[in-house]
Amino acid sequence: MLINGYRCMWVIVMFDLPTDTKRARRDYAQFRKKLMEDGFTMMQYSVYGRCCPSHENTDVHVQRVQRNLPPDGEVRILVVTDKQFEKMRVFFGKARKAPESTPCQLEFF
Repeated sequence: MLINGYRCMWVIVMFDLPTDTKRARRDYAQFRKKLMEDGFTMMQYSVYGRCCPSHENTDVHVQRVQRNLPPDGEVRILVVTDKQFEKMRVFFGKARKAPESTPCQLEFF
């Protein structure tokens, strides 16, 4: 999808965080909450994605994720173009489903 004449970029955050202690569970919940506050949506458990209208905006959201990293666990950030994202194959059992669509953006002229 084109946003302001450019194809959008997708930021995908994948994480594996410990939940074995009360502190770890709190850190997990806070990290997840910060992702959602920043506009990420859950694609599947511990995988969140967000569409960004430009490379600069992508960098802003990657830096926000980095600022909110929990003290333990593993977090991976993948940035892909909208065209690459469209090629994703999503399966529920043996049935194929289309990947999430690019969200519509409001534009003021």
